[in-house]
Amino acid sequence: MARLDVNRSGELEVFVRVIELGGFSAAARACGMTPSAVSKLVSRLEQRLGARLLNRSTRQLQLTAEGCGLYERGVQVLAALDEAERCAGLQDTPRGRVRINANVPFGHHFLLPLVPAFLAQHPEVTLDIVLTDAVVDILEQRTDVAVRAGPMKDSALMARKLGQTPMVIVASPAYVARCGLPATPGDLAQHNLLDANYARASTGWPLRHDGGEISVPVLGNVQASDGEAVRQLALAGLGLARLAAFQVRDDLAAGRLQAVLEECNPGDTEAVHAVYVGQGGHLPLRVRVLLDFLVANVKLAPR
Repeated sequence: MARLDVNRSGELEVFVRVIELGGFSAAARACGMTPSAVSKLVSRLEQRLGARLLNRSTRQLQLTAEGCGLYERGVQVLAALDEAERCAGLQDTPRGRVRINANVPFGHHFLLPLVPAFLAQHPEVTLDIVLTDAVVDILEQRTDVAVRAGPMKDSALMARKLGQTPMVIVASPAYVARCGLPATPGDLAQHNLLDANYARASTGWPLRHDGGEISVPVLGNVQASDGEAVRQLALAGLGLARLAAFQVRDDLAAGRLQAVLEECNPGDTEAVHAVYVGQGGHLPLRVRVLLDFLVANVKLAPR
């Protein structure tokens, strides 16, 4: 019997894409994966089946006899699976498991508080929630919906925008009492700036200065794995942090944090999307109702 933790349909779909698109790189773009992840997935598939499926060279991939047989049957299996999901998606009651991946701040401030209302509406749906600020490979992690903040990269993933959030620099009263407030962006060099340690496109804080915009390097003695951890460090008085406004709105209202250098805030916003794999234009009903619920209930800035 096949192991239940092996995503056989996902492996098969990636393998078929490799053949149809002529290589790992093209298949990776179509599946929203990296070429190395596609290569490893095909290697795992070969190891599990005990057969070489592809002969690899620097210029091309060539199907073996075993690979040709798997491809032909795989196309038929995936077509049957698409049809089964299409028919299942027409059912009146959404049911089944939905795996959600979200960044930690969104998870704590929006997703988790919305879970009771969603399950009350859809009691036959089971949610499997993973919170991490690392960008996961949706197909490899068997994720149905991932919530991502920031600019969308080109990929085969579908996306629905949940809104956008302004950014704000904040500090705790204890930090301000101890270190004072920066009056200009240049003063930030004398302050402890808290940041996350995951990879990001920008390495500085954008600020308005002398009629233009500059990027201030983020230099501090603490980094953390996610935005919610950075917020906790700021609340503890360890330094200044630049966070999404929705993360700190309650802290600002209660006086636990205060905004810093707002006159230099460039007004940039960070978009938030729910991304998913759109297979043939069809989505299982359980996934579709979750997407619709998030769009209707996440209260960010206008879309």
